[in-house]
Amino acid sequence: MREFDCTPSPDPLNYATLREGTDQAETMALKDIVGIDHAVVLVRDLDQGAAAWRRLGFTVSPRGTHSPQMGSGNYTIMLGPDYIELLGIVAETPLNAASRAFLSRRGEGIERIAFTTTDAAGGAAEVRRRGYEPIGPVDFGRPVQLPGGGEAEARFSVFHWPVDEAPGGLRIFACQHKTREAVWIPELQKHANGARRLEAVLIVSPEPKSDAEHLARLIDGRVEPVSDGALRVPSGSDRADFVFMTRELLATRYEGVALDGVPDRGGAGLVIAVDDVEAAAKAAGGAGVPAGPAIVVPPAAANGVLVAFVAR
Repeated sequence: MREFDCTPSPDPLNYATLREGTDQAETMALKDIVGIDHAVVLVRDLDQGAAAWRRLGFTVSPRGTHSPQMGSGNYTIMLGPDYIELLGIVAETPLNAASRAFLSRRGEGIERIAFTTTDAAGGAAEVRRRGYEPIGPVDFGRPVQLPGGGEAEARFSVFHWPVDEAPGGLRIFACQHKTREAVWIPELQKHANGARRLEAVLIVSPEPKSDAEHLARLIDGRVEPVSDGALRVPSGSDRADFVFMTRELLATRYEGVALDGVPDRGGAGLVIAVDDVEAAAKAAGGAGVPAGPAIVVPPAAANGVLVAFVAR
């Protein structure tokens, strides 16, 4: 592995600094919608996907199977206030038609982003009042194998913004956790790479301004410029940001990182806060590439997702 600089000064997108001075109460007007809850990474083979993320130093939950109407299964990577979901299709149903279309069109990668909602029905009503017809809410669950033995059930209620309202090609939805204790299990939140939380979702687009403004309209948010030309949309509360940029800017920011698997338009990467970049680099092994103050895993090693570890 090449040596890399862990000093924070060259970082063109210092998310912690950007949050300073932000009036979070004004970030979103949707009362029942909080910030980013989790990122959904669609994979063709669930077990192979889980193995790939374990190789990067993540603790991965036991495999789960959703309620029959969902036709999907998952593994989760639990962080602090948020998480990453590796999602796979196990049976074709109407509710996973859009996900199957995504796999056919693009292949593996970030398919959609979930917001936390405190009330799925109330959140859907808010979205409807703003002129968008939501899909759902839909209630479902999955069994959870507990680390000390035994089983619990995780239960959720979700709704989606309309499928064709996908800023930057990224669908958005909201998730109400009815059994948080069955999802945020302490043993699953400890990672060899020191991962603590999502800092940003990276979205590439030929027209980042238009797509950032589209997202801001959907969530009653705002668009903020970043020093290197990217555009940031806060997701709400103290949660991760959405950051829009061209594919060319992504290549400049993470120079030396192969971008095979990154689309021209769509979810491209996840920036993850860690305790120690050097520890993250060690945990990621040969997959990690130094890029300024970050250690970056190319999409080919993470199911179509660029993963950037930054010290926070």
